[in-house]
Order: sequence, then C-alpha cells, then structure tokens
Amino acid sequence: MPYLRSQPLDFAARRLDGRVIVVTGASSGIGAAAVRRFAIEGAKVVATARRGERLAALAADLQKQGLDVDWQVCDVSDEESVRAVITATTDRYGALHGAFNNAGVGGSGCALHEVDAAKFDAVMATNLRGVFLCMKYEIAAMLECRGGSVVVTSSVGGLIGAPSNSDYAASKWALAGLVKCAALDYARKGIRVNAIAPGPTESEMFQRWLPNEAARAAIAEQMPMNYIADPDDMARAALFLLSDESRWTTGAVLPCEGGRAAT
Repeated sequence: MPYLRSQPLDFAARRLDGRVIVVTGASSGIGAAAVRRFAIEGAKVVATARRGERLAALAADLQKQGLDVDWQVCDVSDEESVRAVITATTDRYGALHGAFNNAGVGGSGCALHEVDAAKFDAVMATNLRGVFLCMKYEIAAMLECRGGSVVVTSSVGGLIGAPSNSDYAASKWALAGLVKCAALDYARKGIRVNAIAPGPTESEMFQRWLPNEAARAAIAEQMPMNYIADPDDMARAALFLLSDESRWTTGAVLPCEGGRAAT
C-alpha cells in the first residue's frame, strides 16, 4: 500500500444544506479542504485565517464553481478578531449553525527542558486559548439559533504520548477537557461539541516537520493503515460530526489517525 493516498472521494449528499459554518485555519491543508467539502455539502461557509490572500483565492475558486463561500481574516489568539468574525457572520447570514475550529500551530520539537517558555505560551495561545475564544463566541451565537455543532481539531498527539512533543501535546490533550466540559454545558441546549484527532496528514505543518521523503515513508510505516492521509479525509470526519448523522454524539474525540492510537 502506498504511503500517500492523494485521491479523495468526491460525492456529496448535501448534509449541511443551508447551514452557516465558520472554519478557522482555512488558508491551507485540512482547513481549506473542509471549506470545500462543507460548501459541496450545501453549507454557506465563512473561511477564516490570518493569510487573507490565500483565503481570497480559495473563496474565488469555489465561488466560480457555484459554491457559497465568504472569507475574513482572523487571528484566533486575538479575542477582538474572533468576536468580529462571528459578529460579521451573524450580521450577514442571520445565524451560525456550525463551526470547525481547526487553526493550530506546531510545537517546539524538542525535549521538555529545552522548550522555550515563550514558545510554549505561543502554542497554547493558538491551540488552546484560540479554541476557547472561538467556542465562546460561536456558542453564544448558536444559542440564539437554539442549536448547533462545534468541531475542534485535536491530534493523535492529544491521544498518545511521544518524545519531543510536550508543548504541542499539552495543548491538544487540554482540548479534550475543554470539549467534554462544553459538551455537558450545552447538551440540553441543542449544541453538540466534539473533536477530531488527526494523524499524519498532508499539510504545510506536516511538510515543514518532515520534508524528507524517506522520513515521510517511515512515519507512514508506523501507521497501521500505512499511508499519510489526504486533508479531505479529515474534512469528512469533521463533516460527520457537524451533520445530523452524528446527532447522538457529543463530547467525543474521534481518532482519525490510521489506527495509531490503537497500538
């Protein structure tokens, strides 16, 4: 089996028809794939990230295909930036039905005693505090709609330990607690909160981490399914959790890591 599967399946059942969905970290990788997938499934998607030029190009391409995609620059570590995006979304569309909080940054890649404290804080500011800020404003908007679904991108690094991964793993393990507690806060208010936990997936972060082909093949070999996922694989997992197909699921962290956490 090849270590890279790069041909995503391409069919749609319009499982998000008419819903307004915000996607963070949407300028590349999993986030960009999610914008495309959710729009194909009938959603009105607001793509957000820090790199406006990439968002504009993504939105323009999808709009040419007849898909309903808007974009806004957002830094999830900045509370006012997050608030402004959610306010603008509800002002434009009158509602917010779902959110995929995917923005994240990589860790230091070194042993704990070598991690710079400022880098640790920066990882937490995006991967944990950023998700908290997004959920804070998204859920407030969803309460006005009497329901919704929030999906967060965690990581296989939030399910199992690994050397030289302490700052990144700490941010992702913490997301499990945030997701589970929020799920219980809003379960009787019609809002579900879940997470996906990707394993190795083609993305800018992954390419920076492992630019060498031999190293990438070695990582794939560690996965029971023996390949590196396509971003659309993760978008489809998030789609399931956003849609009514998972209407009885909340507080879950869904492993999407080729079986790695089962070993």
